[in-house]
Amino acid sequence: MLRIDAHQHFWKYDAEQHAWIGADMHVIQKDFMPGDLEPELRAVGIDGCVLVQVDQSEEENKFQLANAAAHDFVKGVVGWVDLQSSFLEEQLAYYKAFPKMKGFRHILQGEKDRALMLKPAFQRGIGMLKKFGFTYDVLIYPDQLGYTKEFTAAFPDQPFVIDHIAKPYIKDKRLTSEWKAAIKAVAADEHVYCKVSGMVTEADWKQWKPEDLYPYIDTVVEAFGPKRIMYGSDWPVCLVAASYGRWYEVMKDYFADFSETEQADFFGGNAIRFYKL
Repeated sequence: MLRIDAHQHFWKYDAEQHAWIGADMHVIQKDFMPGDLEPELRAVGIDGCVLVQVDQSEEENKFQLANAAAHDFVKGVVGWVDLQSSFLEEQLAYYKAFPKMKGFRHILQGEKDRALMLKPAFQRGIGMLKKFGFTYDVLIYPDQLGYTKEFTAAFPDQPFVIDHIAKPYIKDKRLTSEWKAAIKAVAADEHVYCKVSGMVTEADWKQWKPEDLYPYIDTVVEAFGPKRIMYGSDWPVCLVAASYGRWYEVMKDYFADFSETEQADFFGGNAIRFYKL
């Protein structure tokens, strides 16, 4: 079975376009392209990856699909579409012609309307994804988890995956009962998966230890089970806090006592099934 990194990015750095990359993240204020990632994957024995959108634009889709077309190790793309557009169905039909376009994501974590996912226009868009076989990545902060159960439950046939375990407050070491309860509620629905990714950037970038992450991983593994969790690096964003190899080792060590089948599922099988890679 192929080993898959289910969450990474490429970009050509632009200070204005990528304003979210602040001065404290200077290590990633530069271009990151396929040639930069491939050696990192090979070094730890990862066969391929899922490339996830950064910018919310049609140009971003063209850029990432071109990267995927030129590099076989990029197995799938999660792009962006305006889910509230009156032309959405035509757009989805267009993107269906690209075999590596697997699904879409909206940066819900950055929306002023924290419950945008529950708005009728947004939900109409989500309702069209299944027709074309597309997945949906849910990118949120913990304050939006309370809406997510209602959101995902409304579409029982739509494959969803929670990005970055919904970004709990790891830096503050706040393993809140609210986050745990909300994660478990969302995970109760079998069509919802979760990416174990993006954790080191939610921790103390300079001082984090693997033990700081374990209680959060424990919660997600217990809630979703070994068949609905995926390994993701969130490279190159992770580089503000850890090298690719360092993050991989944390994951390898955590799952070392799991069965071979469970490890194969986490490090590839679940992503392959979810994204139909």
